[in-house]
Amino acid sequence: MTHTIEEIARALGTEALGDVSLTIRSAAEPGSAGPDDLALAMSPKYAEALNGGKARAAMVWPGADWQAMGLAAAIIAPRPRMAMAGLTRMMDPGQGYGSGIHPSAVIDPGAEIGIGVSVGPLAVICAGAQIGAGSVIGPHCYVGTDVVLGENAFLREMVSIGARVRIGARFIAQPGARIGSDGFSFVTPEVSAAENVRKTMGDQGEARAQSWLRIHSLGAVRIGDDVEIGANATIDSGTIRATEIGDGCKLDNLVHMGHNVRTGRDCLFAGQTGISGSVEIGNNVVLGGQCGVVDNIFIGDGAIAGGGTKILSNVPAGRVLMGYPAVKMETQTEIYKAQRRLPRLMRDVAALKKAVSKLGSTE
Repeated sequence: MTHTIEEIARALGTEALGDVSLTIRSAAEPGSAGPDDLALAMSPKYAEALNGGKARAAMVWPGADWQAMGLAAAIIAPRPRMAMAGLTRMMDPGQGYGSGIHPSAVIDPGAEIGIGVSVGPLAVICAGAQIGAGSVIGPHCYVGTDVVLGENAFLREMVSIGARVRIGARFIAQPGARIGSDGFSFVTPEVSAAENVRKTMGDQGEARAQSWLRIHSLGAVRIGDDVEIGANATIDSGTIRATEIGDGCKLDNLVHMGHNVRTGRDCLFAGQTGISGSVEIGNNVVLGGQCGVVDNIFIGDGAIAGGGTKILSNVPAGRVLMGYPAVKMETQTEIYKAQRRLPRLMRDVAALKKAVSKLGSTE
């Protein structure tokens, strides 16, 4: 797959300079770029490495003196990461899955397969499933009973989708994603120690033997359009109603969504974030890596939580959080600064105690 500098710039909606007829085969970092590569030198910091490579063309920042860098052509990138999104889409060679339906795939006669669907080796599609036109079902995938999958979906290898899940258009699931597993929902015949602790926040005294009974998941999962689920991420089915993921949401690897969670649109959840059951999340919420959210709370529109934040109470719209328990980011920064001063403070207190003790001994 090759593209000229002019074709790339036109696709990205940006400006090309110099010999725009140069042909590019791939993208590369500046220090390792060859003559057929487009070097990604979108800031002066990265451009310094161009001398170590053999690139003839590069993507550079506005105002860069690309000719002084020894380049024959340049593509201007006013917003580098946005340009990266378009460039990587053009250059992506895909996973090499074949077209059509592989002979080893198992497809129930009651399933509906849209036009142009690709089904990989050993995939299973159950009765009543509806697969939208242009979708790709990768090797070893499982699509359960009565699942609805919108058009142009892309399931990487070993994705599983449980019964009655409904998913919108242009869905992407990375390897090992699991959608529609039963919720982690159990109850004891008598009031459990865990329930008492939530009320009293204190020790329970002598331990009691308790057994746990499953609350079955009668709901399913509803996912909007343009959603992406990362590798080994999991979304539990709802208990009575469906767990819901809004349009445009992106879940990173190893993200867990508990039963009955509902999110708005265009949320971003980074790796290893865990969201407990029945949490209500607004639009455009961003949770950094390893965030944790306690059950039965709400997080307002536009809230942002830094990595490792543990959210234990409701969050108003627009709040920026950090820490455990979560507080305003500026408050957590002050707490962190104070913690760093604690050793010195303790030494000062010890010295003061010693001085006061000596004063007392001289009286």
